[in-house]
Amino acid sequence: MAGHPRVFETPQDLWEAFVKYAEEVKANPRLKTVFVGKDGEQKLEPLQRPLTMEGFQLFLWDKGIAKGADQYFTNQGGLYDEYMEVCSRIKKSIRKDQIEGGMVGQYNPSITQRLNGLVEKQETSITIEQPLFGE
Repeated sequence: MAGHPRVFETPQDLWEAFVKYAEEVKANPRLKTVFVGKDGEQKLEPLQRPLTMEGFQLFLWDKGIAKGADQYFTNQGGLYDEYMEVCSRIKKSIRKDQIEGGMVGQYNPSITQRLNGLVEKQETSITIEQPLFGE
Protein backbone atom coordinates (compact mmCIF):
# COMPACT_ATOMS: atom_id res chain seq x y z
CA MET A 1 0.00 0.00 0.00
CA ALA A 2 2.57 2.52 -1.17
CA GLY A 3 1.89 6.15 -0.40
CA HIS A 4 -0.84 5.43 2.15
CA PRO A 5 0.68 4.46 5.49
CA ARG A 6 -1.76 2.80 7.83
CA VAL A 7 -2.51 4.51 11.10
CA PHE A 8 -3.48 1.15 12.61
CA GLU A 9 -0.85 -1.40 11.71
CA THR A 10 -3.05 -4.29 12.80
CA PRO A 11 -6.76 -4.85 13.42
CA GLN A 12 -5.85 -5.26 17.12
CA ASP A 13 -4.52 -1.68 17.13
CA LEU A 14 -7.88 -0.43 15.84
CA TRP A 15 -9.73 -2.46 18.50
CA GLU A 16 -7.49 -1.07 21.26
CA ALA A 17 -8.26 2.48 20.07
CA PHE A 18 -11.98 1.68 20.26
CA VAL A 19 -11.60 0.30 23.80
CA LYS A 20 -9.87 3.56 24.84
CA TYR A 21 -12.74 5.53 23.29
CA ALA A 22 -15.36 3.45 25.13
CA GLU A 23 -13.51 3.80 28.44
CA GLU A 24 -13.23 7.57 28.03
CA VAL A 25 -16.92 7.95 27.13
CA LYS A 26 -18.10 5.88 30.09
CA ALA A 27 -15.73 7.63 32.51
CA ASN A 28 -16.91 11.10 31.49
CA PRO A 29 -20.69 11.40 31.77
CA ARG A 30 -22.64 14.42 30.55
CA LEU A 31 -24.01 16.57 33.34
CA LYS A 32 -27.65 17.65 33.54
CA THR A 33 -28.79 20.43 35.83
CA VAL A 34 -31.68 19.32 38.07
CA PHE A 35 -33.53 21.00 40.91
CA VAL A 36 -34.28 18.82 43.93
CA GLY A 37 -36.08 19.13 47.21
CA LYS A 38 -38.65 21.59 48.44
CA ASP A 39 -36.20 24.47 48.05
CA GLY A 40 -35.30 23.46 44.50
CA GLU A 41 -31.62 23.04 45.25
CA GLN A 42 -29.63 23.01 42.01
CA LYS A 43 -27.54 19.88 41.46
CA LEU A 44 -25.74 18.20 38.60
CA GLU A 45 -26.96 14.75 37.61
CA PRO A 46 -24.45 12.58 35.69
CA LEU A 47 -25.85 10.96 32.55
CA GLN A 48 -24.02 8.09 30.91
CA ARG A 49 -23.05 8.86 27.33
CA PRO A 50 -23.84 6.35 24.60
CA LEU A 51 -21.19 5.02 22.24
CA THR A 52 -21.53 6.26 18.65
CA MET A 53 -19.58 5.74 15.46
CA GLU A 54 -19.30 9.51 15.03
CA GLY A 55 -18.03 9.82 18.58
CA PHE A 56 -15.39 7.17 17.93
CA GLN A 57 -14.21 8.86 14.75
CA LEU A 58 -14.05 12.28 16.45
CA PHE A 59 -12.19 10.71 19.38
CA LEU A 60 -9.55 9.44 16.95
CA TRP A 61 -9.41 12.82 15.24
CA ASP A 62 -9.18 14.81 18.49
CA LYS A 63 -6.46 12.54 19.88
CA GLY A 64 -4.48 12.98 16.66
CA ILE A 65 -4.66 9.25 16.04
CA ALA A 66 -6.50 9.26 12.71
CA LYS A 67 -8.40 11.76 10.64
CA GLY A 68 -9.68 9.22 8.12
CA ALA A 69 -10.68 6.26 10.26
CA ASP A 70 -13.79 5.76 8.13
CA GLN A 71 -11.56 4.25 5.42
CA TYR A 72 -11.13 1.17 7.60
CA PHE A 73 -14.91 0.77 7.84
CA THR A 74 -15.69 1.45 4.17
CA ASN A 75 -12.78 -0.71 2.96
CA GLN A 76 -12.30 1.35 -0.17
CA GLY A 77 -10.73 -0.71 -2.92
CA GLY A 78 -10.47 -3.74 -0.64
CA LEU A 79 -7.37 -2.26 0.99
CA TYR A 80 -8.56 -3.07 4.51
CA ASP A 81 -9.99 -6.58 4.15
CA GLU A 82 -8.18 -7.84 7.25
CA TYR A 83 -9.87 -5.07 9.31
CA MET A 84 -13.44 -6.03 8.40
CA GLU A 85 -13.91 -8.41 11.34
CA VAL A 86 -12.80 -5.85 13.93
CA CYS A 87 -14.82 -3.11 12.19
CA SER A 88 -17.89 -5.33 12.43
CA ARG A 89 -17.14 -5.98 16.11
CA ILE A 90 -16.86 -2.22 16.78
CA LYS A 91 -20.16 -1.51 15.01
CA LYS A 92 -21.89 -4.29 16.94
CA SER A 93 -20.44 -3.05 20.25
CA ILE A 94 -21.79 0.44 19.58
CA ARG A 95 -25.18 -0.94 18.54
CA LYS A 96 -25.35 -3.19 21.64
CA ASP A 97 -24.61 -0.23 23.94
CA GLN A 98 -27.30 1.89 22.27
CA ILE A 99 -29.96 -0.83 22.18
CA GLU A 100 -29.42 -2.03 25.74
CA GLY A 101 -29.29 1.55 27.01
CA GLY A 102 -32.56 2.31 25.21
CA MET A 103 -34.23 -0.82 26.54
CA VAL A 104 -33.52 0.07 30.16
CA GLY A 105 -34.42 3.74 29.69
CA GLN A 106 -30.87 4.96 30.11
CA TYR A 107 -30.96 6.52 26.63
CA ASN A 108 -33.98 7.83 24.74
CA PRO A 109 -35.65 4.65 23.42
CA SER A 110 -37.22 6.41 20.44
CA ILE A 111 -33.92 7.81 19.21
CA THR A 112 -32.19 4.50 19.88
CA GLN A 113 -34.80 2.69 17.77
CA ARG A 114 -34.39 5.09 14.86
CA LEU A 115 -30.59 5.06 14.95
CA ASN A 116 -30.55 1.28 14.83
CA GLY A 117 -33.41 0.67 12.39
CA LEU A 118 -35.59 -0.89 15.08
CA VAL A 119 -38.75 1.11 14.42
CA GLU A 120 -41.80 -1.09 14.75
CA LYS A 121 -43.58 -1.47 11.43
CA GLN A 122 -47.28 -2.15 11.15
CA GLU A 123 -48.91 -3.28 7.98
CA THR A 124 -52.43 -2.07 7.22
CA SER A 125 -54.43 -3.21 4.25
CA ILE A 126 -57.75 -1.83 3.09
CA THR A 127 -60.05 -3.92 0.97
CA ILE A 128 -62.81 -2.23 -0.97
CA GLU A 129 -65.55 -4.60 -2.05
CA GLN A 130 -67.51 -4.01 -5.19
CA PRO A 131 -71.26 -4.49 -4.68
CA LEU A 132 -72.77 -7.38 -6.66
CA PHE A 133 -75.73 -5.36 -7.82
CA GLY A 134 -75.82 -1.68 -8.72
CA GLU A 135 -77.61 0.69 -6.39
